[in-house]
Amino acid sequence: MIAALQDVDVDYARGRALGPFSLTLEPGAITALVGPSGCGKSTALRLLAGLEQPTRGTVTRAAGRGETAVVFQSATLAPWLSAQANVSLPLELAGARDAGPRAAAALERVGLAAATAARPAQLSGGMAMRVSLARALVTDPKLLLLDEPFAALDEITRRRLADDILALWATSKPAIVFVTHNVEEAVYLASKVVVMTPGPGRIAGTFETPPLPRPAGFRVTPEFRACVEQVSHALEGAGAL
Repeated sequence: MIAALQDVDVDYARGRALGPFSLTLEPGAITALVGPSGCGKSTALRLLAGLEQPTRGTVTRAAGRGETAVVFQSATLAPWLSAQANVSLPLELAGARDAGPRAAAALERVGLAAATAARPAQLSGGMAMRVSLARALVTDPKLLLLDEPFAALDEITRRRLADDILALWATSKPAIVFVTHNVEEAVYLASKVVVMTPGPGRIAGTFETPPLPRPAGFRVTPEFRACVEQVSHALEGAGAL
């Protein structure tokens, strides 16, 4: 086990946002959380990241310091720094002496070897998200948390980045939690899709997808379409569609 939420509730002043909710993450597994806006997907992610504490319940995180990385909806890059300097930040904060070369190697892994000196304003949305992914992966995390990282991108870029994430996962096999509203995206990326009810979010269903890696043309296979229909039906049954 790499992390777990056990019977957690999260209450805010406006009411309960999540729970009761339980989720266990195994090393190397890719889990997608799917549900409507306000169902607590991002709240669950913050609990797993250690950025928030539950009102009730237990959070277990086996990953140590520096072994969890988070990628948010926006790239959240420092605008005054180059791509390489942005990726170097977590290594420099940890006191690494080889931050520069490791950051350059991480950018090469995401296809941006030629953009190390570029500032965020010089990057497209897709390129900026690749830099954010490189920054998350440069520390070789055991747990990678992705909070709707493709939300502001066009469909072509979303699909390319989905393939990039799967390729990057194949090299080091971190556990990944991917938050999305997009059912097809969830089924394509994840080995397990967790469907959540409208807030306060609970689990309406859990679905295993065909084994990774994804073959060419997987999106048009009967197996993919059947899984998408199963997840969509569960969302509808939970009142999430």
